[in-house]
Amino acid sequence: MDQAWLDELAEFVRIPSVSADASHAADVVAAAEWVAGFVRDAGGGAELVPWGERPLVVGEISASNGAASAPTVLLYGHFDVQPPAPLEHWESDPFDLEVRGDWAYGRGVADDKGQLYALLKAGAALAAEGRLPVNLRVVCDGEEEVGGHSVVEYLEQDERGADACVIFDSGMIRRGVPAFAIATRGLAYLHVVVRTGSRDLHSGLYGGAALNAAHALAKTLAGVLPRDGRAPEPLRRGIVPPTEEELASWRELPPGGDELESQGARPADPAAAEEFYLRTFAEPALDVNGIETGSPPVVAEANVSIRLAPGQRPDEIGDALDQLLREAAPEGAELEIQHWTSSRSGLVPPDAKAIQLGLDAFERAMGKRPLLVRSGGTLPIVPALADKRIPAIVTGFAVPDSNIHSPNERILVEYLPLAVRAATELYLSFAKL
Repeated sequence: MDQAWLDELAEFVRIPSVSADASHAADVVAAAEWVAGFVRDAGGGAELVPWGERPLVVGEISASNGAASAPTVLLYGHFDVQPPAPLEHWESDPFDLEVRGDWAYGRGVADDKGQLYALLKAGAALAAEGRLPVNLRVVCDGEEEVGGHSVVEYLEQDERGADACVIFDSGMIRRGVPAFAIATRGLAYLHVVVRTGSRDLHSGLYGGAALNAAHALAKTLAGVLPRDGRAPEPLRRGIVPPTEEELASWRELPPGGDELESQGARPADPAAAEEFYLRTFAEPALDVNGIETGSPPVVAEANVSIRLAPGQRPDEIGDALDQLLREAAPEGAELEIQHWTSSRSGLVPPDAKAIQLGLDAFERAMGKRPLLVRSGGTLPIVPALADKRIPAIVTGFAVPDSNIHSPNERILVEYLPLAVRAATELYLSFAKL
């Protein structure tokens, strides 16, 4: 890889733009300035736009031919990073980019500074050569790692639109096997409080006679837990099933049992390994994320989340979950349910022209056609783009052992120029949009 490129990326990584730590607020702004400066140096225009607690970077690099009819491609990435703790587990300074063997190490090098750099670098190089066939509109935020929605709110009010969006903020299935995530799951997150009396009681005096809040909570939660890997029917409304093209891609993925074993996880039921991708890509998934009680309890609390399959609406499924919990609560238990947060699912049709052009572009750049997958996680920008009829290519060059969100975050050095090459091919292909 060109040392000058590594030096540029090292400048970006050196900024400790930890959005979750208020003491690094100025560093988040500094990272935003770095992105804006890079766009300006490429011949474009860019500014920091105040929005919420942290600024957005909004900019544009115009097509080389200056034609008003040139397609517009939106580039999204985030310039904030996760906290580096625990520092004692790092083998080098987390904010000093260091190359060791085949890897470049540093906080944000894979998530997402290194990948955002590749998108920007490809556009800058094409513009410098007078070969950029599309307008590149840059919209980046510094709060992705804390679940911010500023970029979504900005896009909702931005009437300019775009012909496609490119997001390098994910990874490959494994080395040499790229993937496009054409769907993301949504989320409904509830907090459940069960009360069974006015004060905690001595189990020796009242146990077996007084209603126990922990028991009541367990019975309440049991009413919504999956059976044979499927959520109760009211929580499955609206699911958009995968296409045959998607299912064919999923059959090329590593066996589900291997995926579970590699993470030290055990199958939830006998069919879980075989149905791993169906369940994590295309089905809703309910999880109890924490339980707290007294001893013995009169109050018990739990956090309950349900990841929504593409096509499902968080308000509808959140209300259905609320009703099922109340129906399952035992007589005498008082239930308080708080709807803490939600996010919509997103889906890009696999036959969208931008997706098909993107698949061809990656195949030229990498010699391997990406698999079409769905992300089990939640990415609010995807449904926001879908509302604007902007198809999004969500992909990336991290690999399973890139240590994202962990000490010694890293990316394969050879994948940085590969990411630039892939982005270059995307921009050239999108001239046909």
